[in-house]
Amino acid sequence: MRRLVVPLLFGILGAAVLISLGVWQVQRLSWKEAVLADIEARVAGAPVALPTAPDAARDRFLPVAAEGMLEGPELHVLVGAKELGAGYRLIQPLDLGERRIMVDRGFIGLTDKDAPRDRGAVRLIGNLHWPDEVDGYTPPPDLDKDIWFARDVPAMAEALNTEPVLLVVRQQEGGEPAGITPLPVDGGGIPNDHLQYAITWFSLALIWLAMTGYLLWRVRRGAGAKF
Repeated sequence: MRRLVVPLLFGILGAAVLISLGVWQVQRLSWKEAVLADIEARVAGAPVALPTAPDAARDRFLPVAAEGMLEGPELHVLVGAKELGAGYRLIQPLDLGERRIMVDRGFIGLTDKDAPRDRGAVRLIGNLHWPDEVDGYTPPPDLDKDIWFARDVPAMAEALNTEPVLLVVRQQEGGEPAGITPLPVDGGGIPNDHLQYAITWFSLALIWLAMTGYLLWRVRRGAGAKF
């Protein structure tokens, strides 16, 4: 019996650790689903006026209606969109009279980057967003070709001389948004892999217990099997 104690304890301890990791992922899954549900509800809410001093933490995903003048110049952020392929997000300044913000009007094809674009009075409905798309691997923008590789709100605002505020458009009234496909904000871009992680940890726990049982069986038979 003494020969069984060590592998039995080792097996129980290892399985307990793996099961606890699986349970933690289940808890994270519940938390993430609540976060995504809150985002979807917030995104789909009734639009309000643009806050005087938008805050990235407080006003992220806030639905907003804004009226103003679409202006230039444009910025083009390289993007790949499902069912649309490769193209650019079209970023333009919106002059609201006493202030200027940026608007992400949506997707344009690679060949449409230099196409003439409508300017003038519009009413836009969308959501405020401060995308977290910049990391240590993000290339700097190619200013000669006017190509950006991420929506870097502070840097884009400096380039366009606007407030560091981005309105992602889902509906436009006025103007001619021909050739522009809105890419509205939703929770689809937020990863939620916790179920897969939980299944992985629980599966490893079962394998660990099976290996422990096999080892105990070998020990009892005196075979002295080892990992």
